Amino acid sequence: MGTIHFMNAHAAEMWRLFGEHAYVVGIALAIAIAAGVPIGVAITFNRKAADYVLYTAGIIMTIPSVALFGLMIPILATWHMGIGKVPAVIALVLYSQLPIIRNTYAAIKNIDPAIVDAARGMGMTGFQILWKVQLPLAVGVISAGVRVAVVMSIGIAAIAAYIGAGGLGKYIFAGIARTYDEMLFAGAIAVSVMAILADLVFGRLEKALMSKGLRR
Repeated sequence: MGTIHFMNAHAAEMWRLFGEHAYVVGIALAIAIAAGVPIGVAITFNRKAADYVLYTAGIIMTIPSVALFGLMIPILATWHMGIGKVPAVIALVLYSQLPIIRNTYAAIKNIDPAIVDAARGMGMTGFQILWKVQLPLAVGVISAGVRVAVVMSIGIAAIAAYIGAGGLGKYIFAGIARTYDEMLFAGAIAVSVMAILADLVFGRLEKALMSKGLRR
């Protein structure tokens, strides 16, 4: 009851932090998609490049978020951006690359070669095959990778409050520092609700983007 009372009493501030949290995740996700999907497509043409890129993205995923933030602070401090939203966005973009690149690569590589050969036999160019055949068939799997990335980013963005990125993580860290359980639980619940809502929304989007034939 104490947590619910706290959330009601601080509803305006919680909505502000909710929006701030969503803003950081949204910017990072847009950059991650713009970078990850083209990289995933590009590495389908070179197995060695694919192994290298996926291995590198996998290594990044193993770095603890707090450690990655710590590494970026002295680097970005040169441009007076060592703390705040910039390092948070960069970290979220890096963490999002593995699910997006891996799903894009796997989706395109697993398309039946006979479909590609048929498109080529119809006189399509390589770009036309990619744009009109491969990507439409792969979009469901790519969307699943984006879905994983956004849910993961919401959780990591909460930790980014530690370096001044704002968002709902402020309540979590402030609650821990002040031994204020209601504030801590309010922040944790809000982050969880955001992750669940994002998963539901992107799940619907995943189905909507998939062609009707594949949905069946």
